[in-house]
Amino acid sequence: MKGFSNSKAPYFFIAPTMILLTLFSLLPIFVALIISFTDMDLAGLADYSNINFIGFENYINVLQDPLFLKAITNTLFYVIIGVPCVVIFSLGIALLINYGTSRIFKAFRVIYYLPSVTNVVAVAVVWGYLYNPAFGLFNYVLESAGFDKVPWLTDPVMAKISLILLALWRAIGLNMIIFIAALQGIPKTYYEAAQLDGANTWQQMIHITVPMLRFAIFFVSITTMIGWLQFFEEPFVMTEGGPLDGTTSVALFVYNNGFKLSNFGYAAAGSFVLFIAIIVITIVQFRLQNKETDI
Repeated sequence: MKGFSNSKAPYFFIAPTMILLTLFSLLPIFVALIISFTDMDLAGLADYSNINFIGFENYINVLQDPLFLKAITNTLFYVIIGVPCVVIFSLGIALLINYGTSRIFKAFRVIYYLPSVTNVVAVAVVWGYLYNPAFGLFNYVLESAGFDKVPWLTDPVMAKISLILLALWRAIGLNMIIFIAALQGIPKTYYEAAQLDGANTWQQMIHITVPMLRFAIFFVSITTMIGWLQFFEEPFVMTEGGPLDGTTSVALFVYNNGFKLSNFGYAAAGSFVLFIAIIVITIVQFRLQNKETDI
């Protein structure tokens, strides 16, 4: 562009994105931080003079709240079970589809990717019917095979597993595409050289494929972990945090306090605890990745 030096041109092109990021991400985060130090509720929303600064009281109370601590436990359960399953299944399916040569394998790419772009609320409603203990398809199949009914959404532990299965089904498609792209970027000459050296398929997988996918695995792991830490839609639509708060995630806890109980300051404090946890875990993962790269 005439009139722009080479040093200024990049800033011109990223300016629209930076403006949107500031208005809709950074500014709301800053406002939420301020709210977390107040007792803001519906009265304060209507009249700012009713808002009082209470310091770290919200943070102290939320960290002592048994329901919040239970929400943290539930969220960690989602992360510990969900993240490895997403990575393993996404990578496994990507390997099968990438090395398949028939047209049916190409069709599988679309089939596995479709859940990722399907409306989560609609999907959760459908899966809610599938999980129904009385007339759900899953229990019907189990009974037909001679097994007992499973309390998919009525048992606290089983309900968490049921939500993980739904979220896993939705998450595989996008991550599968990422792994397929990474697999297609591995030079075929590596495999040809390994075959000449007598390496079998399993040895090629361990010594070529997996090491060459380490950055893709790291990217999928960290983005999946962040997503599971913010786990919200599935418990919100299907269980509303029940039974016995067994599926309440931190994100759902924040939503209930902010939009149902109108305790905005308390909800903002809970959201910032989650925000800080995500930042800390992400930094730790990056540090570990950098150490592995240096080695």
